[in-house]
Amino acid sequence: MKQAALVVAALLILSGCNAGTAGGSGSLQRAGANPSQTLAQARQGFSTHLIAQVHDSGPVDQPPAGVFELVHYTSAVGSLAAYLTPPPGPGRHPAIIWITGGDDNSIGDVWSPSPADNDQSAAQYRDAGIMMMFPSLRGGNDNPGYEEGFMGEADDIVAAAEFLAEQPGVDPNRIYLGGHSTGGTMVLIESEYTDRFRAVFSFGPVDSPSRYDPQEIAQPWDPTNPRELYLRAPINFLGSITKPTFVFEGTRSPSNIAALHLMARKSASPNAHFYAVENHTHFSILAPVNALIAQKINADTGATCNIVFSTEELAALR
Repeated sequence: MKQAALVVAALLILSGCNAGTAGGSGSLQRAGANPSQTLAQARQGFSTHLIAQVHDSGPVDQPPAGVFELVHYTSAVGSLAAYLTPPPGPGRHPAIIWITGGDDNSIGDVWSPSPADNDQSAAQYRDAGIMMMFPSLRGGNDNPGYEEGFMGEADDIVAAAEFLAEQPGVDPNRIYLGGHSTGGTMVLIESEYTDRFRAVFSFGPVDSPSRYDPQEIAQPWDPTNPRELYLRAPINFLGSITKPTFVFEGTRSPSNIAALHLMARKSASPNAHFYAVENHTHFSILAPVNALIAQKINADTGATCNIVFSTEELAALR
């Protein structure tokens, strides 16, 4: 998917963000779930029933030499494409996997310059000497498999992290995960699903994918089975988060700020941190906060993650 299309898709899905909560306690009861289960435990033995076979079928764009390399990593569905930056110099470096918004299963142009108030390229990381990987996921581009909508994609991202950890120049103990919009929802689910990442940065997620417009974001699962949605709604498994996870959203429209506040009230995990960033939208928040995160990643060199944010430093961002 081209970057311009990513922007349009991300704008359109926000139209469904004022819907009622579909992933809260009522959904939990209807799904017959055990509230003490982690997401990984709850998904164990569950097989999603897809009622639509969604596949992008678009080839992966060739990246510019020296900026990104087109690589392939192996997941349960087969070989999946990804973009990977070259090492910025000798030695081992921190790395981040980034999941884009819109159709987050596919990748496209993430190297062209973007406007400062809507920079979905996350270029601030590679500008800071942090290695980057943009993985496509099952059913995206010309990959095998079908899009599952926040389900099997979680295993693809774990596989991408294992691949990244083995690449020259990568410090395997300093691999981070980030994403925006639908990608933000996906990485929040990922933080609930696995402790593989040193820290996770989620921009503008929703509490449940039922908030997305199905005309814009595929919802290929069986709607007659409430457990399908329950297992895809991050609000139901915030207690599963065991690694530092930072959730950001701008307070100005367009914004998924209501979902952020809802999850902040629901969360009891000491590892989940929610930040409403004043004077920013769902899009303008990206460049300044990613630049701040990049600085903190480069300074995060201890045995465990020491990244923290203050509301004051976030409020000062322009």
